[in-house]
Amino acid sequence: MGKPLIFILKAIGVIAIAIVLFLAIVFIVNIVCNKSEQEKIETYGQSVTVEGKNMNVLIQGEGEETVVLLPGYGTAAPALDFKLLIDELSPFYKVVAIEPFGYGLSDETDKERSTENIVSEMHEALQQLNIDHFTLMGHSIAGIYGLDYVNKYPNEVSAFVGIDTSVSTQGSMDVKFPVKTFAFLEKSGLLRLIKKVGTDPYAELVFDDQAKEQMKMISNKNSYNATTLNEMEHISSNFKKAQNLTFPKDLPLLLFVQANNTDRANWVTLHEAQAKESMQGKVITFDGSHYLHHSKFKEIAENFREFMKEIK
Repeated sequence: MGKPLIFILKAIGVIAIAIVLFLAIVFIVNIVCNKSEQEKIETYGQSVTVEGKNMNVLIQGEGEETVVLLPGYGTAAPALDFKLLIDELSPFYKVVAIEPFGYGLSDETDKERSTENIVSEMHEALQQLNIDHFTLMGHSIAGIYGLDYVNKYPNEVSAFVGIDTSVSTQGSMDVKFPVKTFAFLEKSGLLRLIKKVGTDPYAELVFDDQAKEQMKMISNKNSYNATTLNEMEHISSNFKKAQNLTFPKDLPLLLFVQANNTDRANWVTLHEAQAKESMQGKVITFDGSHYLHHSKFKEIAENFREFMKEIK
């Protein structure tokens, strides 16, 4: 065997050992950090029992009317993520932020993450809290779950409010997501490393430093856990089932929509068509990110209050 070949094989061996050591270090650091952060996560809200598991719910405000908040997919700590909006709404309404299984401080579940199961669980949580008449307000994929909810329990929901919500006909949702890749990134600790070296998603937001730190730690705990990965697997089928549903004509519908969506040129048009399904449908656009409630929380609260006055 020639010297050049021996050198190459040795180099490959050294690189392989280095990669294995690197992955081992990342894996161990992730385990240690997860354990350390678990002890630093502060509790909030209250727990309700749904199908033998704990679902976390934050209730703030004592208004006569109730607003129930549903998160978008992958929002690690929904009650904290909605906090800026909750603070604007709670002086006037009783605000209830639900953290579905796999999110926030709620337990995980082995039950399939179909729309039917997710909606049934949220309904059971509200029943446990004796909440049976409310405005349903949701972000992103909550547009799909909310659509199912208002059709299943029409006597409970007085209005639906979407915050850049998904539309069942938006297209390109039949993609097969790389669930196994995301699972590997989470279990190996590489996901934590990617977050560490990447851009801080909370840096420019007006949350206080403590809230930002808590959301980061809960994100490390929840990102791509088994429950949310199962939900990811069901995204395509959940969208497909929703294509047969429309909002009831007599249900007031207010949709806050990102005006500058560069990925979908027809984003506003899709929501305008959806608003026409209701006799009291309205679309309000804002420039901003998909998480409009991070930057436009005051405007959302003000416009929502005006809308509620109009429909009475």
